[in-house]
Amino acid sequence: MLDFVIFWDWLTFAVRWLHVITAIAWIGSSFYFVALDLGLRQRPGLPVSAHGEEWQVHGGGFYHIRKYLVAPTEMPDHLTWFKWESYATWLSGFALLCVVYYAGADLFLIDRNVLDVSAGTAIVISLLVLASGWTVYDLLCKSPLGKSDTGLMIVLYGVLVFMAWGLTHLFTGRAAFLHLGAVTATIMSANVFMIIIPNQKIVVADLIAGRKRNPKYGRIAKQRSLHNNYLTLPVLFLMLSNHYPLAFGTRYNWVIAALVFIIGVLIRHFFNTQHARKGNPHWTWAAATVLFFVIIWLSTVPQALTGEPKMSARAQTFASAQHFSAARDTVMGRCSMCHAAEPSYEGVYHAPRGVHLDTDADIAEHAREIYLQAGRSHAMPPGNLTSITPDERAVLVTWFEEADKQAHWGAWR
Repeated sequence: MLDFVIFWDWLTFAVRWLHVITAIAWIGSSFYFVALDLGLRQRPGLPVSAHGEEWQVHGGGFYHIRKYLVAPTEMPDHLTWFKWESYATWLSGFALLCVVYYAGADLFLIDRNVLDVSAGTAIVISLLVLASGWTVYDLLCKSPLGKSDTGLMIVLYGVLVFMAWGLTHLFTGRAAFLHLGAVTATIMSANVFMIIIPNQKIVVADLIAGRKRNPKYGRIAKQRSLHNNYLTLPVLFLMLSNHYPLAFGTRYNWVIAALVFIIGVLIRHFFNTQHARKGNPHWTWAAATVLFFVIIWLSTVPQALTGEPKMSARAQTFASAQHFSAARDTVMGRCSMCHAAEPSYEGVYHAPRGVHLDTDADIAEHAREIYLQAGRSHAMPPGNLTSITPDERAVLVTWFEEADKQAHWGAWR
């Protein structure tokens, strides 16, 4: 069972790594094609149906690229589809959601002070949130409102803000941010899978069959692609936020999330305008900076973090374990000067990652992290600044392993 704990931690790392790799591939190709599309130029003598062309230099060579707004007059022999980057990103992200938040629902997903539900119920709610987010978005795009890009974006922003507020009343702050990012990423990937690629396949089929191509499919796909472009940066923030408690663990976390979407739009507007050679709207960076300082203020001035959940049954087992007293003394002496509500270590003003280890309940709730980072590995304390000894690390290992056996034995019975 103990080997399983280590295996699961490495599995989480592997899935997270895969998710980052696929996300880089998707976002990289997406940003490139948006920049390419905005940089296209028309000139006399272009082939029929060609919308524009672009010359680029990279890697020691020159590239001559043309775009056909609907389709070329003939089907090319080779056609590369950009879709698997999107699919792999979503699948790896959902896998990460399963191994971290579903498998560890009591620790990462559920806050009993927010919504006291079972792990199974919380997982069902999570799945419904993902499905409903895409459904509402897709219906809005297909409604008469979808004919106005600006009006649609404003309404969609309102929906996302409402979801940010609602998710904080369902899950932990960390899980709320993660789910808001997952809903947005689901919308983006579903745009590719459900709209952009199918529409492109219709155009390809018409081209092969010699039928007249309908430009509406390209317009619809371009609108969804535009949404994906502006949603990318907020998704990245939300996915990274689980490492920064001052973002997700404050009273006004949903307001922070709402402002992040605006910041993302401002930054993308700058680059989109620049790539289209329509100027350099530096005011967007000034506005984004102001909003970011507002976020800092929201996270620090109110001071009140969300309440800690009640000690779980598993944590109670660790708190009552035979070697808990010795483990607690080690943690208090080597870790709590930083991991406390009011850290005493010079230069540390907030507990790293929001982890508090200055009470018995806190130590018991974070037993697994203590075991992995200060017992089985030397990740903590950083650089061994507090001079924790090998014997003290052994105490942490013994405490966790014996309590973990007891916890799993009790669950099996």
